[in-house]
Amino acid sequence: MNLTAFKPRAFSLASSCAAALAALCGLAALAPAHAADACPHRGDLDAQYCDANKDLVADTPTDARQLKDPGTLVFAFTPVEDPAVYEKLLRPFMADLAQCVGKKVVFFPVQSNAAQIEAMRSGRLHVAAFSPGPVNYAVNLAGAVPFAIRGNEQGPVGMYLKMIVRKDSPYQKLQDLKGKRIAHTSPSSNSGNMAPRALFPKIGLTPDADYKVVYSGKHDQSILGVKTGDYDAAPVASDVLEHMTDRGIVGKDDFRVLYTSEMFPTDAYAYAYNLKPELQEKIKQCFFAYRAPAEMAKGLGGDRFLPISYQKDWELVRTVAEAAGEKFTRDAYNQSARK
Repeated sequence: MNLTAFKPRAFSLASSCAAALAALCGLAALAPAHAADACPHRGDLDAQYCDANKDLVADTPTDARQLKDPGTLVFAFTPVEDPAVYEKLLRPFMADLAQCVGKKVVFFPVQSNAAQIEAMRSGRLHVAAFSPGPVNYAVNLAGAVPFAIRGNEQGPVGMYLKMIVRKDSPYQKLQDLKGKRIAHTSPSSNSGNMAPRALFPKIGLTPDADYKVVYSGKHDQSILGVKTGDYDAAPVASDVLEHMTDRGIVGKDDFRVLYTSEMFPTDAYAYAYNLKPELQEKIKQCFFAYRAPAEMAKGLGGDRFLPISYQKDWELVRTVAEAAGEKFTRDAYNQSARK
């Protein structure tokens, strides 16, 4: 499958807590000293991982002692809005996955992308849906191996970046927002920060120069902030806006859309690099064979999972991030998380 027709997006990399960062740094110190010596190529991966085949993701360990075959698979959905809503929505899939792989599967609610990344890195999380921006950090810092994206019989589903203002505001075009307070989600978010920084200057609106950037933390907080008048506008993910509208948190007529991007790919589903190869393959088979019931399909925006390649299908995500000056290294992660 080829996703290169899609532009990248991500939900926010929410402000990370000190504990999560401390854990990440502590785990780095525990990485085997001999790992760097034995690895012929690492690229941007953290020191405990190797990428000998240069596909940009961590290789499965060749030492059988390093492979994991957990009795219970821990699954987490990207930390957007209320985790309990998505836990309920995903119950049919989790039940099917448990039966398919022959293991108990539990839902692990995470409150931030930093916590989700740290959980996979530490071995407490085995399968997860990562927002497209944080996927890059999950791959490099946590050994995540993206393998699937949501879709339907037409192909992968996506979202759009929308610049929203209140319906009763005087703003009619992007240029009207010069000098205003506009909510981006967080420094490391592709759709909520990096994409606006890469795309808006081409259409006459440069963040920080033409308007004041205020970080909200997450897309839902940006949306609510525009509704309450805390922000004049916000670039937000269309699927989050749709979910909040469907749930009645905001109204369909609360906002005016001043800009809509081309389609971006959605969250990437990934497994931990050190799961046994047989378990990796079984997880992929179970994902690709699954067909979601109507309620889940509507809530997630797709009734099936389609295969992806991180190296090829996430190239545009990395390109937009790099255009905004972002690097997916530990130093860059720590710096952006402290902002």
